Amino acid sequence: MKTKKWISLLLTTAVSAGLVAACSDGDAGTSPGTADKNTPAPAAGDKLNASGFPIVKEPIKLTMMAGKAPTTANNWNETMLWQEYAKMTNINVDFQLVPFDALTEKRNLMMASGDYPDAIYLGRFSTDDLMKYGGQGALIKLNDLIDKHAPNFKKIMDQYPEVKKAITMPDGNIYSFPNMLSPDFPSVRMGAKLWIKKEWLDALGMKEPTTLDEFYNYLKAVKSTDLNKNGKQDEVPLGATKLKDVILHFKGYFGLQNRGSSHPLVDMGENNQLRFIPTDDRYKELITYFNKLWAEGLIDKDILVNEKDQNKFFAKGAEGVFGAVRVSSPFTLMKQTGYIGAPSLAGPRGDKLHSEYRPAVAGPGAFVITNKNKNPEATVRWMDYFFGEEGNKMFFMGFKDKSYIEKPDGSVEYTDEINKNPQGLTFEQALVKYVTWPGGGYPGIVREKYFKGAESMPESLEAAKKVAADLPKEVWPAFSYTDKETDRMQALNTDIVTYIDEMTTKFITGAAPLSDWNKYVDTIKKMGLDDYMKIYQAAYDRYKK
Repeated sequence: MKTKKWISLLLTTAVSAGLVAACSDGDAGTSPGTADKNTPAPAAGDKLNASGFPIVKEPIKLTMMAGKAPTTANNWNETMLWQEYAKMTNINVDFQLVPFDALTEKRNLMMASGDYPDAIYLGRFSTDDLMKYGGQGALIKLNDLIDKHAPNFKKIMDQYPEVKKAITMPDGNIYSFPNMLSPDFPSVRMGAKLWIKKEWLDALGMKEPTTLDEFYNYLKAVKSTDLNKNGKQDEVPLGATKLKDVILHFKGYFGLQNRGSSHPLVDMGENNQLRFIPTDDRYKELITYFNKLWAEGLIDKDILVNEKDQNKFFAKGAEGVFGAVRVSSPFTLMKQTGYIGAPSLAGPRGDKLHSEYRPAVAGPGAFVITNKNKNPEATVRWMDYFFGEEGNKMFFMGFKDKSYIEKPDGSVEYTDEINKNPQGLTFEQALVKYVTWPGGGYPGIVREKYFKGAESMPESLEAAKKVAADLPKEVWPAFSYTDKETDRMQALNTDIVTYIDEMTTKFITGAAPLSDWNKYVDTIKKMGLDDYMKIYQAAYDRYKK
C-alpha cells in the first residue's frame, strides 16, 4: 500500500530558511510605527490607486518573511500565484521562507534585533506577541488603514463582530490580519473528528453508539473480534495522533470546554463563573474513563511513542486496523473507506457537547506590517484582496483551466493534473507550483466554496451535520493580555500546564493512582492558580466589553 502518499496529505488540512535585512524599494515616508490616528498617512500614498488593479501606479518591491510548511514550494517567488499577483498589483514581493519548526525562534530573534522586513506573512504571532511588538512600535497600527484600504476585511468585521474583538488588543489597536475560518463552515472549525468504522459496527450487529457506555462496548467488541479476518488480534479499538488530542475531543461529553477548543483549561462554570477545567470533578471523571480504556487495552498502545513520529500512526491507520480514530479524515490521511463520523456521545451526566470547536479567528497574528514598510496602504490593499471572493478563489484554487475548472453551475474543481496526477504526484506535489496554502495558518479566510481540503469532503460535511446541534453556543477566541499580565501568565503556564499534562498522562496510564487526585489539585493551587484565574478574569472582562 502506498502509505507515504496518503500520510503526506495530513498537511493539506491541518496542515528554504533564511532571514534577510528589512529593506523596501518604495519611496521614503513617515515611519508608520510611530503613527497614530492624528498622524498624516505616509507620503507613499500618492502612488496608490484607491481601488482596482494595479494597486500602485509604479512598481514597488516588498520583502516579507513567511512561515513555510514542508508541503509548499521551496521558492514562493516561483509559484504562479505570486508571479501573477505581482503582475496584477505592480507589487513584487520577495518571500524569505523559514520552516515552521524554526519560525518562532527566528522570528523572535529577528524582531529583537530590529532587523526585520516590510511585513511578515504567516508569522503565527500570538496575542501576546502582537501586544509586545505592537506596543514597541515595531508593528504598525492597522485600525485606520483597514477602514480606508481594506473593504473586504472590513465587511467581514462588520458582519461578524467577534472577528474584530478577537484581533483588537487591550490598548484598542489592531496590529494584524488573521487566519480566519468562515463562521459558515462548521466542518473546518471542528477540524479533526471522531470516526467509527461502519463496516465493523455492521459486522458486530451494533448500532452507532450514542453514549460513552455504548462507545466503550463497541471498543471492547473490536478488541475481542477478528474483524479484518486475518487470523490476528491486531485490531486497535481507538487511535489518535496524541493522547492529549483525543482527551480534547471528549471533554464536551463531560460538560467541559464549553467555550470551544481555544480555551482547553478554562470555561464557564455554574453561576456564570470562570472554571478551571483540570481541577474540576468532571475532569476527574474524564480521566477515570480514559484510565479504564487504557487499562483494558482499548487505546492504541503506541500512542505515546508515536506522538513523536506521527508518520507511524498514519502508517498503522493505512493498514485498516482502527475501530475508531480521531483525525481530520481517514479517507485522505490513510486511504481508508468505511468510516462514518461519530455522533456526540452522552456522558455520565447526560452532557453531549461537541466542544472541539475553534473560533472564527483561528490565528490572530497571521499577517503583520512592520515600521520598516514605506508603503503600508499598498500592503494593506495587497493583503485585503484575499479576504474577498475573487482573491479567495485564486488563493486556494489557482487559475482557471490550469489548476481548476469551472463547472456549468459555477462551482469549481481542481483539474485532473491535481486530483489524478498522471505522473503519480501527490495532491500537494501537483498543487505546489500553483499555490502555497497547504500546511495551514495562512492569512485570509477559509470558505467551503473554495477550500478543497479534507474538511470539505462529503464525508466530513456529513459528519459535521451530525453534531451541528451540539456545538457550543458561544465560542471564545484567544484572549489578549496586557504586558504585565503576559509576563506573569507565561510563567504560570510553563509550570501549571506542564504539570497538568504530565499528571493527566500518569493518571490515565496508571503511573499515578487516581487516589492522588486531591494531592494533584493542591499542587496546582500552590503553583499560583489564584493568580492565573485573576488574570484570566481580567482578560475575559475585556473581551466581554
